[in-house]
Amino acid sequence: MRLRTQLVLLQVVIVLVIVLTVGIAALWMQENQIREASQDRMIAVAQSVAQLPTVLEAYDDPDPSAVIQPIAELIRESSDVAYVVVTDDAGIRFSHTNPERIGEPVSTDPSVALSGQMFTGTETGTLGESWRVKVPVFGDDGDVMGQVSVGILESDLRADFLGDITVVLVALGAATVLGVVASTAIARLVRRRIYGLEPEEIRGLLETQEATLHGIREGLIAFDAEGRVSLCNDAAARLLDLASPDSAIGVAAGDLLDDDLAGLIDDARGDAVPQRLILSGERVLVARAAPVRVHGREVGTVVILMDRTELDHALQQLAGAQSLTEGLRAQQHEFANTLHTLGGLLELGETDAAMRMIQRNGDGGAITHLDAHDGIHDIEVAALLLAKRARARELGVALNVTADSYLPEADGGSADIVTVVGNLVDNALDAAGRGGSVTLRVIERDGAVEIVVDDDGPGIPADRRGRVFTLGYSTKGGSGQRGYGLTLVARVLERSGGTVSVSESAAGGARFAVLLPRPAVVSGRVSSGAA
Repeated sequence: MRLRTQLVLLQVVIVLVIVLTVGIAALWMQENQIREASQDRMIAVAQSVAQLPTVLEAYDDPDPSAVIQPIAELIRESSDVAYVVVTDDAGIRFSHTNPERIGEPVSTDPSVALSGQMFTGTETGTLGESWRVKVPVFGDDGDVMGQVSVGILESDLRADFLGDITVVLVALGAATVLGVVASTAIARLVRRRIYGLEPEEIRGLLETQEATLHGIREGLIAFDAEGRVSLCNDAAARLLDLASPDSAIGVAAGDLLDDDLAGLIDDARGDAVPQRLILSGERVLVARAAPVRVHGREVGTVVILMDRTELDHALQQLAGAQSLTEGLRAQQHEFANTLHTLGGLLELGETDAAMRMIQRNGDGGAITHLDAHDGIHDIEVAALLLAKRARARELGVALNVTADSYLPEADGGSADIVTVVGNLVDNALDAAGRGGSVTLRVIERDGAVEIVVDDDGPGIPADRRGRVFTLGYSTKGGSGQRGYGLTLVARVLERSGGTVSVSESAAGGARFAVLLPRPAVVSGRVSSGAA
């Protein structure tokens, strides 16, 4: 059954139930009102007759009915009641609509009225079933002399009720028709508001949207016009380090996001913001924000997030592998030339010269120098330094690791060291420039790693050293997004409880000294004889 039909039928049923309920209540109230009005009229008539002086005086006459009957009939006709019967204290009639009944005892029990009480109820008499009132007639001495009975036939009451019910039924019928028409119009309006879709189609769309939203790798987070989160997918929760997508719903942007990302949302009000790099926690994200408009009215902002940290890490690994490959290729040519030269010297009998050449080239070059002398046995950090040394050679910068550096091999716990060393060395290489030098010292002692990076670049003025860790701040020229490397270092140290200081190096450039707590790890054995 179509949604529109269901809505119409449901609303028609509701209208009918309401109309019937109201109609029954109205009819019941109408009947009660008719009976109450009739009862009030009968009581007034009966009491007025019982207190009429002429009637009271007639009780002492030899033939009371001669006086009471005309008066009773006159009052009955003018009061629109079925009968007015006056009796003595024995229940003998002094008046009746049928004069032949005068002088006869009443057909119903008169004991209540003759006892001095008023009676109200339905009884069947000589005229049929009637709604009647009986009141006592008191003499001057206060004794009961008789009763006055005034009644209205039940058939007359039903006739009055049926006359009024016609109007009520017409009103109820009109209300029913109006309700059905309104129900049809409402069903049409509802269907138009939901674009003519059936419930199954709406459910399918919502399920598809939900699955798509939480299935994409990019983070998507939407904010309403007041800046509160209205939608968040799984990827956004992961990138923003949230407990769950639902935990973000209803939270203000300023309370949930870093200042950099919250500022992006403010910039997007009114117009889309081109994608740019932002730092959220320890993640470098590519973010793009745009206003959300419905029928030309801006109702919020949507932000799309992509994780650049993973991409940068993969690119760095690729660049390191390419650098190593190029270095090995260069060393291959270098060793080939050396072997050719040695062969020629040996053919010439210049053994002394050949020995001197072997001694001069015996360290194997820059690629193997790290393993032979640097004391860096953590495989991840060693691989990082090999890649950085290859990059330093491309930049024309000498990257040296001090002889007292020592970092044992560990089964984990190196991610923070890699982040700190990698960013500090990159910063130093850029600062030193071609022909410069960078010195790295890494020592683990007492559960912490001391990292010192010196360069011979222009250095950092003392009044600017406190700002180098601020997001977006950079001493480097050129275009592009800068100022993230040192901010990442600061956030890693803040999370792990480490410290960093900036000072002037002995070479005249900048010195970054870091103390980084290292989690307890299982150290492997390193052989005393390095290859």
